[in-house]
Amino acid sequence: MKIAIVHDWLTGMRGGEKCLEVICKLYPSADLYTLIHIPGKVSPEIESHPIHTSLIQNLPFAKSKYRYYLPLMPFAIEAFDLKGYDLILSSSHCVAKSVKPGPNSLHICYCHTPMRYVWDQFNQYFGKGKSSWLSTKVMKLIRPWLQRWDTKTSQRVNYFIANSRHVQKRIKKYYGKEAVIIHPPVDTELFTPEKTREKEDYFLIVSAFAPYKRLDLAVQAFNQLGLPFLVIGEGQDSKRLKKLAQSNIQFKGWLDNSQIRSHFAKCRGFVFCGEEDFGITLLEAQAMGCPVIALGRGGALETVIPDNKTWIPETEIPESLTSKPTGVFFYEQTSDAVIKAIQNFESIESQFDSNAIRSHAQKFDLSVYTERIKSFIEKKIEQHLNTT
Repeated sequence: MKIAIVHDWLTGMRGGEKCLEVICKLYPSADLYTLIHIPGKVSPEIESHPIHTSLIQNLPFAKSKYRYYLPLMPFAIEAFDLKGYDLILSSSHCVAKSVKPGPNSLHICYCHTPMRYVWDQFNQYFGKGKSSWLSTKVMKLIRPWLQRWDTKTSQRVNYFIANSRHVQKRIKKYYGKEAVIIHPPVDTELFTPEKTREKEDYFLIVSAFAPYKRLDLAVQAFNQLGLPFLVIGEGQDSKRLKKLAQSNIQFKGWLDNSQIRSHFAKCRGFVFCGEEDFGITLLEAQAMGCPVIALGRGGALETVIPDNKTWIPETEIPESLTSKPTGVFFYEQTSDAVIKAIQNFESIESQFDSNAIRSHAQKFDLSVYTERIKSFIEKKIEQHLNTT
């Protein structure tokens, strides 16, 4: 069986690439198609596959400013010739799911999210002060076309897999398609707490600096609180965030896994201000026994057990309230809400049980994801072969 794996871009090892890595390991002989590839930015497992890039790869500044080529991405992804492949596995948060399959191909999409920037999070990317005047103007003009194209090309997928209930609902809303849920993998063996590590007096965030992540809220909150705050990551909002921050906030850039593990182990709590489709870093922190302070929306509702004080009855809770809490929630995306959540966290900090927090995270282990996605793909291949 000839297999093609399709991923939007290979420019770093974030949550989507960790899912992709498992798929690559399951199908080591598959070809890998992507819009842009920066060699050395993803894992050796991913890099070991034959990687085919799009016309965008060689355009000016594509490797650093590839998001500016969004209007070209539909044409670039459709230019890939996949007619000779029996199985297409797309890992999509932008346009990867829109590849053109052959007439007899089986196409399974692991959907991290429908395109955020053309649907419900448009204003977080292109609202006032979020992008240049020209970018905003262009996106407002092409947004209706991109929405129609995105919906139309979703019909090229035979089966959708959603990474959370939150994304499952959005797939149904925007594409009119059903999806099964397979939560992304968390390497709880890699993220194992060090028993001898002493806690230190600082809070932590680990994140790409994308607008929808709302790191600005955390920076504003810790500016007012004056508490030590460590920021790991980088991205398009870097300059704005650093300009906003006061001296109690340190920016470390991207660090390797061993350094991130060390900070998870030492920090008082992990802060998470964005509405994520799932949010693997929330679970990586919890796998280290680290309690979290998170926005009570999106994927966090499926991965964090809040304390009773921050639980709103109307909210969908994934665990019984008799379970030990793994964090606290806030429900408004404002710096004041973050401040109140931090203050609430400090009042109950001694009640968090690091062993219970880690035990909760282990339900999302890498082995669970690997087995579930392998089983789903194999079942759909068998069904496809029996009907063709």
